[in-house]
Amino acid sequence: MTLSERDSKHIWHPLTQHQLADAPLAIVKAQGALLWDEYGKEYIDGISSWYTAMYGHCNEAIVQAVHRQMQQLDQVVFTGFTHEPAVRLSERLIGILPDNQQKIFFNDNGSTAVEVALKMALQYHANREEKRAVILAFEEGFHGDTFGAMSVSGLSVYNGPFEDHFLEVVRIPVPQKGSDQALQRVKQAIETFPCAAFVYEPLVQGAAGMKFHDAAGLSAILEVCKAHGVLCIADEVMTGFGKTGSYFASDYLTTKPDMVCLSKALTAGMVPMGITSCTQAVFDAFLDSEVEKGFFHAHTYSANPLGCAAALAGIDLLLSGTMQANIRRISESHVNFSETIKGHSKVTSVRCLGVILAIDLALETDRYGEVRNRLFRFFMERGIFLRPLGNTVYVLPPFVITNAQLQRIYGTIKEAIEKF
Repeated sequence: MTLSERDSKHIWHPLTQHQLADAPLAIVKAQGALLWDEYGKEYIDGISSWYTAMYGHCNEAIVQAVHRQMQQLDQVVFTGFTHEPAVRLSERLIGILPDNQQKIFFNDNGSTAVEVALKMALQYHANREEKRAVILAFEEGFHGDTFGAMSVSGLSVYNGPFEDHFLEVVRIPVPQKGSDQALQRVKQAIETFPCAAFVYEPLVQGAAGMKFHDAAGLSAILEVCKAHGVLCIADEVMTGFGKTGSYFASDYLTTKPDMVCLSKALTAGMVPMGITSCTQAVFDAFLDSEVEKGFFHAHTYSANPLGCAAALAGIDLLLSGTMQANIRRISESHVNFSETIKGHSKVTSVRCLGVILAIDLALETDRYGEVRNRLFRFFMERGIFLRPLGNTVYVLPPFVITNAQLQRIYGTIKEAIEKF
């Protein structure tokens, strides 16, 4: 019996309508930018397994760092205890995060990183005896699948059955160059509602289809929020750790966030971990002689030493000359490929930033519609793992991908453009 057949007996997969879906593909090995299935077929991982394995699968430096750590300390409660990997990771992160960040709170995935930030923001105002409970968020944003994270997400395909149970959220359009519509909507919302926080994906809305927005416009929105005491939460779960060409997308902005949410590439695809960072001012609002004004939120595996070891090794790689050169190489390659297809009659839009490339095709399809599914199968049949978002085909490869592997991806995309 194959792995896929055994899987069907007991496993409930995420983002899957099991009555309609194809059987899952069993992957048995990964190395660099490549995956192998149980039949030995090879695939180029063009999306870094959801933007996690940015330094390549089974990267030897990360494997060795985790191996060394598991022989020293595998797990310990992080309430009332600390350890060297967590302390060192906090120091390294503060060294590369936006320069106003001062405190690191450990959690366990991207959704909980956002959940923690929202809880911090709401309690921040409560501790200051301010009644603020409304959250500002972008239209078509995506921030995760726990309840707070769902509340601030704007993609109803994920949230529909739960919307009656959400936090109060006011949605605004993303800022576009030459338009002040988004800024005016923010000003109106702040004048009308008791706004506690603004949560946003800086520069790139991933799940919306790798949609880009204007850095200057976003900075202007953040300035208005800060002027009115609205905490700014940058969800860098997707954009963080070099994907936009800088360490973080927030580096492109003149106004810095009050909190930053991290996960995915944080631990280089090795183990789950999330982090929420914040400014000293946010942290100080929880210092009080009243115990209940502390932040009483915890995860069993907070600051797991193995996750910290993976993250530390990942940061070493990110800062290396080799990896920075790879990021520039991929970015330049994306730009060159974009030039070859941007005028095609079947391409409505093409855009790139750092190692992110997105192409909108002139196709009518739902996010998980049949045309989209045929596109996915088309790529997989040719040994290319890309996961279209509706009619948007995007590439976000590991930094270690070779030029030959990139050209195979580009060639297959060109083939798809002609076929569909």
